[in-house]
Amino acid sequence: MGDYPLIEDHGLIGDLQTAALVTTNGTIDWYCTPRFDSPSIFGALLDSEKGGHFKVTPTDKTYSTKQLYLPDTAILVTRFMTESGAGEVIDFMPVTGTSATDRHRLVRLLRCVRGSLTFDVDIAPRFDYGRKPHKLHFTEKGAVFEAEGMELTVHAVREPEDVRLVPVFFGDDQDLHFKLTLQAGQERGVVIETFADGPPRHITHSEFVELFEETVQFWRSWLHQSRYSGRWREAVERSAVTLKLMTYAPSGALVAAPTAGLPEQLGGERNWDYRFTWIRDASFSVYALLGLGFTEEAAAFTGWLRDRVHEQADRAGDLCPLNIMYRVDGSSDLVEETLDHWEGYAGSSPVRVGNGAATQLQLDIYGEALDSIFFAHERGIQLDHRGWSSLRTLLDWLSDHWDQPEEGLWETRGGRKDFTYGRVMSWVAFDRALRLAVASGRPASLARWSTERDKVYEQVMARGWDPERRAFVQHYGSDVLDSSLLRMSTVGFITPADPMWTSTLDAMDRELVNDSLVYRYNPEASPDGLRGSEGTFSLCTFTYVDALARAGRLNQSRLVLEKMLTYANHLGLYSEEIDLTGRQLGNFPQAFTHLAFIDTALTLDRELNRSETDGERDSGEGAGAFL
Repeated sequence: MGDYPLIEDHGLIGDLQTAALVTTNGTIDWYCTPRFDSPSIFGALLDSEKGGHFKVTPTDKTYSTKQLYLPDTAILVTRFMTESGAGEVIDFMPVTGTSATDRHRLVRLLRCVRGSLTFDVDIAPRFDYGRKPHKLHFTEKGAVFEAEGMELTVHAVREPEDVRLVPVFFGDDQDLHFKLTLQAGQERGVVIETFADGPPRHITHSEFVELFEETVQFWRSWLHQSRYSGRWREAVERSAVTLKLMTYAPSGALVAAPTAGLPEQLGGERNWDYRFTWIRDASFSVYALLGLGFTEEAAAFTGWLRDRVHEQADRAGDLCPLNIMYRVDGSSDLVEETLDHWEGYAGSSPVRVGNGAATQLQLDIYGEALDSIFFAHERGIQLDHRGWSSLRTLLDWLSDHWDQPEEGLWETRGGRKDFTYGRVMSWVAFDRALRLAVASGRPASLARWSTERDKVYEQVMARGWDPERRAFVQHYGSDVLDSSLLRMSTVGFITPADPMWTSTLDAMDRELVNDSLVYRYNPEASPDGLRGSEGTFSLCTFTYVDALARAGRLNQSRLVLEKMLTYANHLGLYSEEIDLTGRQLGNFPQAFTHLAFIDTALTLDRELNRSETDGERDSGEGAGAFL
């Protein structure tokens, strides 16, 4: 098994149609193009020998390294310090715009800032997840990698009169390998481009500067729209930029993560492809982005969601009107396959692409969709007639189908159950639809929706509550706790001060919380059809903070949040999970985690401000944690 960087030892760059991961040692080990969900060109993240990479690293292997983003941008700087000198690699992707294109550029500028530094550069693509061979063609000004259906052009960044520091390219293995020695003040660069409109060429320093400054201006102008000025501004704005990097601009869709196959347990089988758009994640993004002031992005996500509702409303009579996830262009072909020729991250196999959970029945998505549409409506992003007609079709379907077993939001593969969270969110769907109908004066099946809403409520209170545990449970007939239910008070199903809710919070404190980190559920107590275990789920930790804040446990809530912030990587990024050692696990970075953090920061800021204004005192729960 080859060497693998820690999952958290990566930064993310992108152009709003695809993205790449860059390690702290200067290697691009994950890059799919022309879209997030396209096959990889560089995939060493999932097979260090066969996956392909673009490596820029000092020849002197005793270097130390630091990595940072240029402030308020998605431009990544990886710095190297050696005995002979210091240098840096500046990585970014010029933003492509809102029209889908196969042409994408990835810019890497190498610079020596002190002394002298020699870089080893390897460009070793492996097309179509390493399944397609390629040919390498040299020219005086660069090179072209050709594979069936794909071209990758390598341009050199240099002035025509510059001394040639790399006189010979060589690549007997059809890859590029060369050394580049720079003195203080010197810089050179490489631009790799898919489906270039011409042969390799020299990109002058002035052209590079123009690309660089345009990219800086784009990100700073975009981030300037943020209205957030709370206690965690730097972390919140980094999360916002990260979410923007995971947005497919032509459709407004947000991918759950730009990666596939990263394990929830090292060596385990919980290795999923997250390069798609979940109805749930798209819905959550509306709250976060509107909360920060990014109205245009929230409107785009809402539009994408409405398009999916329209499509399914036109197919009345299907099993259910919405899939749980789609490709970024709205298509629904997500056939799952395994890449058996790859060993997986640190030997974690199988490596899966596509996602077989796409056709699962998950009833919670209707509540999340309606809640976000209602939230957007209140802030001026309103439904047209066709949109309302499609929602009526969706709600009529839900009226007939909410009371049935399902797979649940965690996409378990152990059979359908009557998940409490799915019922709670069905209640939300009916409740928000009723509010929308009344607020807008639109025709609706008010009596029917109201009856079904009340039925859901009574059922959850009767069957989702375990009187012996004094807690709401994962599914009917079980005593298993599930942290998805932390959102019950957030969505208004139960008030934060209700004794049934506070005792549920206490039960979760005892069973699912470990030094502030929160597990989704206990898979041993509730088998989910998969082998192995998993780490704490970062989304759930932030949801826990939110629930504590709403319950008035502000000291405890703030302490848990501050602890959680220490688990971010050096750039402020989060994957899906955290193991006992503090190592990040799962696909990276994960949109759901960053969305939850933004929501939580907004909630906790609001509650702390209210407490300070009103002179209220915290209950003190959790304040004695250090005694």
